[in-house]
Amino acid sequence: MSRADLNPFSYVVLALVGEGGAGAHDIVRMMRRGTAYWSTSPSHYYAEPKRLAKLGYLRAEQTSGKTRPRTHYSLTDRGREALRAWAAEPTSFPRIQSEAVVRLLAADVAGDDAAVAASLAAMRAELDGIDASLAEAEAVAAALPHRERYLLLVHRLGRGLVELHRRWLDDVERELSGQPPE
Repeated sequence: MSRADLNPFSYVVLALVGEGGAGAHDIVRMMRRGTAYWSTSPSHYYAEPKRLAKLGYLRAEQTSGKTRPRTHYSLTDRGREALRAWAAEPTSFPRIQSEAVVRLLAADVAGDDAAVAASLAAMRAELDGIDASLAEAEAVAAALPHRERYLLLVHRLGRGLVELHRRWLDDVERELSGQPPE
């Protein structure tokens, strides 16, 4: 059961901390690698673990870092219980915010199909970068045997989303250029 003092992002942080624990810098790195598909600014990944520690869902411990002390977070029994209860709740279809979709929706107002197609095609370079990040994340998964199978399933979704976007871009470019469908 969701708790009033926890929001969906709270569960993202609890899940990323997991049984192995993590520092806020680790959480940011995991997000950049595509470990969880959640969009927020990196500053939230630093603030939320502190908030969860104050509420008793995480334990904060100072550890030595390369240049200064770091805070390492681990799940408390309360955090583990909250995450277990939340994980058992029914899951809804994910919220999707797609700038590309909105640009396509505005194409009739923009009045220049070629410009909109070029704008969307620029996403291909980012998709290549995501592919590279997923390859790195898949390699890292082997170092986390307690999570490897789950991480690989998440990364499989990522690969599928990248491929789906590539196919969608092909369709959009073909349609906006006036080429017949394949």
